[in-house]
Amino acid sequence: MKLTVLVDNNTYIDRYYYGEPAVSFYIEDGEEKLLFDVGYSDVFIKNAELLGIDLAEVTSIVLSHGHDDHTRGLSFFLEQFNASDMRLLAHPDALKEKQLDGLAIGSPLSEAELAGKIQLQLLRTPYKITERLFFLGEIPETNLFEKRTGLGTQKGEGGELPDLLFDDTALAYKTENGLFIITGCSHSGICNIIEYAKMVCNETRILGVLGGFHLFDASPRLTETIRYFEQNKINNLYPCHCVNFAAKAEIHKKIPLTEVGVGLELNF
Repeated sequence: MKLTVLVDNNTYIDRYYYGEPAVSFYIEDGEEKLLFDVGYSDVFIKNAELLGIDLAEVTSIVLSHGHDDHTRGLSFFLEQFNASDMRLLAHPDALKEKQLDGLAIGSPLSEAELAGKIQLQLLRTPYKITERLFFLGEIPETNLFEKRTGLGTQKGEGGELPDLLFDDTALAYKTENGLFIITGCSHSGICNIIEYAKMVCNETRILGVLGGFHLFDASPRLTETIRYFEQNKINNLYPCHCVNFAAKAEIHKKIPLTEVGVGLELNF
């Protein structure tokens, strides 16, 4: 597997790509060429071109969840590329209308609007994308310190309800040395995600974790998360997007971190 960061909040010094407070990763695994999230704008398309990546060859788009900093790029992508032979893999709630303080924060395109433009595969359950790459589906709570908390509202069959972000999911790649976890924001809890990945993939070793951990400042949750990383001997951490400096600094005291920025390339 080869993973390239197309969009992140951070850009490296002397590497001239575009950044925005969003996420998009490009993943190649055999014949599969996958976009994990599509950022907030067309920045992921511009960066892909600069990096020599042809997005017309994408076979799948996977959404970590429905927030617009992970989905808004869909509109720009469909304007430039024919996606009729591509699939979009996500939790069913990822394409529902979401609001926060009266502002729309969900996908710019609904399930109905996407029908016919791309092949929709909406799943709550885990799904094997390739022999080694897994879509985890809906993440159960297994850690007491990572209780779900609502963020805004979501419109569904029962009307407008608090959004507990059941659509938040992740990918797991099974290497010979353990699992590599790829997340968007980890609203479900990064440790909950890792525990579920272990079960889905029947593997207890964790090689590393890349993505947003949704951790901010010193807190009991951050302390427990660091303890979990240490107990599970997770030594390769690539926090980005929704992990602020204070949280990174606390983690780095115990486990050295690798800086993430647009253009980062990882190979397994």
